[in-house]
Amino acid sequence: MNNISNSENVLSNNELVRSKYSKSSYLKFIVFSFIGVFVLFVPIQIGNVKSIPMDHLVNLIRKIPFADPYYGILITMFGSIYPFISKSWNKNKTEIFFSFVKLFSIPFIIMAYFGLGPADFHKPNMLLFSYNLLTQIALINSIGFIFLSFLVDYGLMSFAGIFMRCIMKPIWKTSGRSSLDAIASFVGSYSIALLMTSKVYKKGYYSKKEACIIATGFSTVSTTFMIVVAKMFGVMDKWNIYFFGTMIITFLVTAITVRLYPLRSKPNNGYMDKEVKEEPVYKGGNIFKLALNEAADTASHADNFFSSVIKNLKEGLMVSISVMPNFMSITFIGLLIVNYTPIFDVISYIFLPVTKLLGLGDEAYIVAKACSVTLVEMSCSSSIVMYASQFAKSVVAVVCVAEILYFAAPIPVMLAVGIPISIKDMMIIWVERIVLALLFAVPFAYFFLS
Repeated sequence: MNNISNSENVLSNNELVRSKYSKSSYLKFIVFSFIGVFVLFVPIQIGNVKSIPMDHLVNLIRKIPFADPYYGILITMFGSIYPFISKSWNKNKTEIFFSFVKLFSIPFIIMAYFGLGPADFHKPNMLLFSYNLLTQIALINSIGFIFLSFLVDYGLMSFAGIFMRCIMKPIWKTSGRSSLDAIASFVGSYSIALLMTSKVYKKGYYSKKEACIIATGFSTVSTTFMIVVAKMFGVMDKWNIYFFGTMIITFLVTAITVRLYPLRSKPNNGYMDKEVKEEPVYKGGNIFKLALNEAADTASHADNFFSSVIKNLKEGLMVSISVMPNFMSITFIGLLIVNYTPIFDVISYIFLPVTKLLGLGDEAYIVAKACSVTLVEMSCSSSIVMYASQFAKSVVAVVCVAEILYFAAPIPVMLAVGIPISIKDMMIIWVERIVLALLFAVPFAYFFLS
């Protein structure tokens, strides 16, 4: 039975190699992929600023009267009450908790806008830290989805995924089909990527082990949010080096954590202990032609340009509405804990021996503390290294993306969508990822980002 199934899968792959698609499908793949790559990865100079077109576009929109800060304020405040409007607030215990956490963003925004509350709240590394980023992050999430769709919806991700499939199993212990999921997790929104992982797992195509590896190993912040991170840590002038270097380090760290406890001990059975469905075997034929045809096939099923723009703008707005209240609330609450309790001073001692051994000298403690703060919200770490050297900032800029797990977003989403992993296991993986990320980030930052 398995032999018959495998034969059919090989045959279908050979048929894909021989398939013919219209010239318009290939053209859509090439043109829209080029636009996506150009807007998100090709730095251009406008005036005295050299940056990627996406960053220039966001900066231009922010100059429109009343756009900044009011766009971010409106998105965040609406997002805080949206779970109650959509009646999704009581879907499960996680949703109930975070729906009420989102409500805190309203008084926090009012305090920031009108200058209310204790003077200490209005320091640059406190309430104003998250408040001043609202419009920038909301715009990048909203508009960025349009250009991310050019990488995903028109075949580039499918094209790259074909070449990734042959290495997924030996390196990351996941099936070939997870290559697209892994790329989507890094390139797109973590929330959509985690939802995709959960759906594929529940349909029986991922084992419990694979679902945990993909969720905790690839679902980091999106490309668009990394633009914000790069600007916060002062590495935007080296965007491509930072982006691709951080992506490689994230994937390298994952390749190691899959061989460590607890991921290595996760069971290989599927959802509800069922057997995992076999995937197609990619053998025979021209692999480049196979990749090109899969890209053309994806492009042929994609929406037309205007429908795609409208659909993805809506999705981007929904992501902003979901993310921004948590960002405002949890970031500020986290900074209160960081600055007025010893909790993260204690946690930082987990990483202090590593930062000292890696030669960070006088800044070893500050980097260790910045790493510990990523547990709250990854961008909080920039407030800790605000006055540190560019080298220290560059190290943390890489680690805060590669560590993946934090309470402002991915952890509650994983719990809500049913990824089969406990908070205890996530905490162990978080420590492992930070230690491993530091080992790679320090030499990378020294040679390429400082």
